[in-house]
Amino acid sequence: MTTTDPRITVGVDGSAGSTAAVTWAAKLASRRHLQLKIVHGLQVAGLYYGGGMTGIGAATLFEAVQKDGERAIADARALATSIDKDLVLTTELPNDPPVPVLIEESRHARMLVVGRTGTGGFADMLLGGTAASVAGHAHCPVVVVRGREGTTAVPEMGPVVVGVDGSPNSEQAIAVAFEEASLRGTPLIAVHAWNDVTYEDAFGSARILTQPESLEEGEERLLGQRLAGWQEKYPDVEVRRKLVRDRPRHVLLEESKTAQLVVVGSRGRGGFTGMLLGSTSQALVQHADCPVLVVRPEPKA
Repeated sequence: MTTTDPRITVGVDGSAGSTAAVTWAAKLASRRHLQLKIVHGLQVAGLYYGGGMTGIGAATLFEAVQKDGERAIADARALATSIDKDLVLTTELPNDPPVPVLIEESRHARMLVVGRTGTGGFADMLLGGTAASVAGHAHCPVVVVRGREGTTAVPEMGPVVVGVDGSPNSEQAIAVAFEEASLRGTPLIAVHAWNDVTYEDAFGSARILTQPESLEEGEERLLGQRLAGWQEKYPDVEVRRKLVRDRPRHVLLEESKTAQLVVVGSRGRGGFTGMLLGSTSQALVQHADCPVLVVRPEPKA
């Protein structure tokens, strides 16, 4: 059974993205009086089997990998302590690859935080590594800490933005987004881009041009219905609605340029069941200009 402890878990690997993730996670843990757990998974699986090394050579390499891991943990601990010396900190350095380690950690964390890239990633292959794999499989919300384009500066000002599409996963994202906006004391921008599956593609352009007003009215009504109950629960949150006829990822990526956090479900109403990350969440994890909080579907009872 999955249990949630009052802690935030952050994955580290010594990279610049990892440093940004630790800073973001430590500040959040400090503000919310939560524990912080720092985890580094050692990549040692190929050292003995299939790695072409045995004996002294493999042992020497393992020792070097372990020292790198210990250094990454120590640096992350020092950074977190510099942000709040009273943080309750724990660390773990298992001899297992990062992705399965972090997914297991997500069973017990309130939130899992990772950097935009790791030491093994290429700049143009941001979705192939730890961040995307964890966001696609975790058992709790996952934050991929991203900064403004071309920088490592992670924004701390601006609204919280949430993508709304009417799916059950989107409902969970709305709940998380309202809580985040309330705790941060910032406005919430609720974005509903209503042709995520274009009517032109499905029916031809003639169908979309016949009654565009009625289509937009229906989507506006859907947005209002999805927000109504949450606005009553969080009367302190200023809500700004944004209804746009465009693909969600285009609008949300644009909004991320001025936001401090974008919240999305891992899959939307247009996704396939077997897809662990939908196209919108994939695009945001790859290209957003602020941290992205990916909300996973709640496990079935």
